[in-house]
Amino acid sequence: MSLTAHLRQHALAIFQAGVVAADPYQAVKHCLHGDGQWLGIRLHDGNTRTRRWTKIHLIAFGKAACAMATAARDSIPPQLLASHAIAVTNYENVTDIDAVKVIGAGHPLPDTEGLMAAHRIAKIATNAQAGELVLVLVSGGGSALIPYPVPSITLAEKIATTDILLASGATINEINCVRKHLSQLKGGGLAKLAYPADVHALILSDVLGDDLSAIASGPTVPDHTTYSDAVSLLKNRQVWEKIPAAVQQHLHQGQLGDIPETPKANDPLFSHASQTLIGSNAISVRAMLNAAQQLGYHTQLYNGHLCGEARTVAEQWVAYAKNIQQPLALVAGGETTVTLQGSGRGGRNQEMALAFALAAEQQGLSGHWVFLSGGTDGRDGPTDAAGGLVDAGTISRMLGQAVAADRLANNDSYHALQHSGDLLVTGATGTNVADLQVLLLIPDVLYTHK
Repeated sequence: MSLTAHLRQHALAIFQAGVVAADPYQAVKHCLHGDGQWLGIRLHDGNTRTRRWTKIHLIAFGKAACAMATAARDSIPPQLLASHAIAVTNYENVTDIDAVKVIGAGHPLPDTEGLMAAHRIAKIATNAQAGELVLVLVSGGGSALIPYPVPSITLAEKIATTDILLASGATINEINCVRKHLSQLKGGGLAKLAYPADVHALILSDVLGDDLSAIASGPTVPDHTTYSDAVSLLKNRQVWEKIPAAVQQHLHQGQLGDIPETPKANDPLFSHASQTLIGSNAISVRAMLNAAQQLGYHTQLYNGHLCGEARTVAEQWVAYAKNIQQPLALVAGGETTVTLQGSGRGGRNQEMALAFALAAEQQGLSGHWVFLSGGTDGRDGPTDAAGGLVDAGTISRMLGQAVAADRLANNDSYHALQHSGDLLVTGATGTNVADLQVLLLIPDVLYTHK
């Protein structure tokens, strides 16, 4: 086996260690403890929240919903579990679960299946009574999977708005800010519907910094953003005039105070709501560093909050790598963005991988190296790939720099990496804690054949 092939195997193993660390079933099982007539829930500080709830309503949504719901069903005393438990996930992750209604829905853009699922969730929350618990299992992708627009906006108009924001290069926090103010569930809306029942959320974070109000647009936590924030960012992104008129009208009415704001931290309803963070990108990054060490690499955290334009981030990483003088595994985690300028196909991880390979060729990165960028959910953008795994031979397999540069300019990283055999295809993983990257590098001066 060649050294490059060896490094590619190691990069994949390191990435997979990060995905395993975000296993949603084990994370939920670790937090729930049931015994007969009661359920205990582990909190952030190590304490346990418990009460003799008369009924427990189970609601799960996100790419890890099925695994999380299965773990909850296995932990909740059967006589306490309400009969209408629901899990909403993307189509690739749908799995049958006894005693749980599983619904597949659209991601990254919402669809009518998600809308119907959101109506079911709203009904469950609204019907919950004081003395009962609404247990909410939240994971990445939840924002798109349960669209529940305000009455004045259609699903098509909300989809159009989300599509415009995605294409503009808006950050996930910016997209969520707008979605919260177009939704009846997001931005604390679900907790509001469930009040006065108790609410507890177990959250698998796909957001850098683990801002609970940003994960799945914060359906059970206070929202610190406003209608004015949403309007300002749409104008700053120069897309205000592009969004549907009904959306403009709704946001403008909210800005004027004609529509109630999303629930804020001082709202009494949050005295009944709590949450536990059960998994995150940072936890997966630590697992990758440990895996690389076990494989014999010196390791370094390149960036635990990797963000920015994917191709620019890749170019900066190559420039940094040129100065490395020892064999090293550089690990990162985060979520970059792509500003669409072409009509090609791909996602932020594929674009970063292609941009890294091209920049390495242009900047003359020497030595033996492989670079992997992948989404922990197994799906990068609207493709069947999780990302890309490139090496020093990638550009030649694409037939040269000119072809690679043209593909990159057209945002067509998928077909470029498909041609070179460098797509990272894992299938749906059942979890989602944003993106992970690893660069394995052995400088030429230090490499000798054994």
